[in-house]
Formats: sequence, structure tokens, C-alpha cells
Amino acid sequence: MRTHALKQPLAVLGALSLATVTLTACGGTSAASDEKVVTVYSADGLKGENGDGWYDKVFAEFEKETGIKVKYVEGGSGEMVQRSVREKSNTQADVLVTLPPFIQQADAKGLLAAYEPKGADQVDAADKAPDAKWTSVVNNYFGFIYNKKRLADPPRTWEELLDPAYKEKIQYSTPGVAGDGTAVLIKAMHDFGGQEPAMEYLKRLQTNNVGPSASTGKLAPKVDKGELLVANGDVQMNYAQSKDMPNLAIWFPAKGDGKPTSFALPYAAGLLAKAPHSENGKKLLDFLLSETAQRDVSAVGGGFAARKDIKATDANATELNGLLEGVEIFEPDWADIGTNLDTYIDAWKTATGS
Repeated sequence: MRTHALKQPLAVLGALSLATVTLTACGGTSAASDEKVVTVYSADGLKGENGDGWYDKVFAEFEKETGIKVKYVEGGSGEMVQRSVREKSNTQADVLVTLPPFIQQADAKGLLAAYEPKGADQVDAADKAPDAKWTSVVNNYFGFIYNKKRLADPPRTWEELLDPAYKEKIQYSTPGVAGDGTAVLIKAMHDFGGQEPAMEYLKRLQTNNVGPSASTGKLAPKVDKGELLVANGDVQMNYAQSKDMPNLAIWFPAKGDGKPTSFALPYAAGLLAKAPHSENGKKLLDFLLSETAQRDVSAVGGGFAARKDIKATDANATELNGLLEGVEIFEPDWADIGTNLDTYIDAWKTATGS
């Protein structure tokens, strides 16, 4: 794994209410291709807790501009891919948004169709598929959160989390189900120098771990209330949540005396093969990468723009840059992770008894 320069964060999006819509039968054969609707399956994090997230604003603006209604279903990255696999013979959604390595997994399973959204030429090559099967729409970084009211001295290292003071006060989302949960394994294997030492550490951490969680987003409220002291997350989602959860603070574990580390964990979007409303899906992907939407990523969503031609200068962008000062950003070997993900998940299950 190699380090690389930190990407320029984006401007955040504005607030608007959009209720999560329960998906009904808008299957490939039952809905007219010209129906004014588009269905999105997405990892959680971009929709606001109070209807004030990036998705809320962008979807509302998209509906106003195009007349196309957005039907939205969210869950863990792995969960959304698994649902798409189950529906492959009768595709229900048009657009899939997940964190890596699940977007690559979706591609490998034949779930995605090639489409290069307008503006994708401004996305770094590392943040999009060379065959146009997917592209990042919001850049992001993996991180952890802690309760800054309960912990006067924030944790700094992985090793500190083994202290008995954290017993039943730590929780991380389930690897293989949640993108951020899988990221725990990726970071641990990087920081500890391989699969075996990482699994040995996570085995020891299990003494303090509350247990699995299918959704990373559900952990932040528990940390804010003090039910947990530490949980995993990602910078974009947790920064946005901290606006309404005053006790949340973001941190990046280091190993021993080393530097804190993180890696890019973007929200990547692709058009589903055999999408029932593929033309509407293409229009939404274009809109997500439009200059208007991308300029709101940091200001509204607390994330980093996927387009490199967007230079955010808002207060959120400045604060987000500050969070990453002194953090070593490494680049995972996504090809290896995509090939061996099941092996790593099985090793984690064995080590933790999960």
C-alpha cells in the first residue's frame, strides 16, 4: 500500500427534506420505461438525519428540474449489493451507490452497466472505473468517533481501546455488510502489517466490543448519548452528524507511536444493468456530478467533492481539511481486497467468533 496526496475537499450541499421511500413493485417489466421515477439503492451517510443532507438537497433540486421523482432505499453497502443480486432477474433499482470494495464487487457480479456521467472527466482516474461502470460522486475518508464529553483525553491508538475502561463501550459495524465495517479490517491490516496480526488484535478487542451492527450510521447517536465511547464511521457522515450531535468528535487511530492513518472511502455510483428506468438513472448520475451539486458537497453534506475542478472554500471545507492534518493517507490495494474479501471476512469471523 502506498501513500498519496490528500484530495481537495468539496463544497457541501444544502438542506431539504426527503423521506425515505419504501420500495414497492417498480420492477423492470411492470413499470413503463418513460415513467417519471428513478430508484436509488444507497449506502447510508449522505441523507441528513433531519432532512438536511446532500441527498435531500440534490434530490429535491433534481425533482424540481426534471419532474422525475426519486425513490430512495438505504442500508449498508454490502446489504445494497446483496439486494441487487437477489433482484438481478427482475431489477428494481436504477442507481446503486456504495463504498468500496462493494462497488467493485457489484461490478464483478455483473450488476452494473457502462455509463460515463457528464463531469466524470473531472474525476481522478483512481476514483472511477476505467470501463465507466462506476464513478465517485462524493469523496470521503475512513475514521472513528468518540464521545468528547465523556472522554476528556481522546483515544490516540488502537492499543488504548483494549483498556478495561472501554468494556462494552466500543462497537464497530459488521465487516462484509457495512462499508465502514469492512474499512475497519482494511485499516487494521494496513496498520498492523497484515491479516494475521490484524485479526489477532481484533480478537483481543472483542472483549470490549458490544457486537455487530449492520448500519454504521446508527452508531453515532449511541456515541453522542454516551451509550458507547468509541465507534467506527467516516469523515463525511460523522461530520454531518456532529452538527446535531454535539458530543461527537472524529479521530484516526494510530498503532503504537506511529502516525494516525486513514484512506479514501468514496461514495461511488453506478447505473444498474437492466434498470427499469435507465434513462432517468443516467440523468440522476449526471446531476450528482454537476457543478451545482458538487459545489454543495462540503457546505451541506460535510464531504469532499469528487470533481477535482471544484475548489471548496466554505467553512466546512476548511474544518474538514483541518481534521486530516497530520493524518497519513494510504491507498488500499482494491484489486487484492476485491479478490480476497471473502477470505478476510471469514478470518474476521473466526478471530472474533462472530
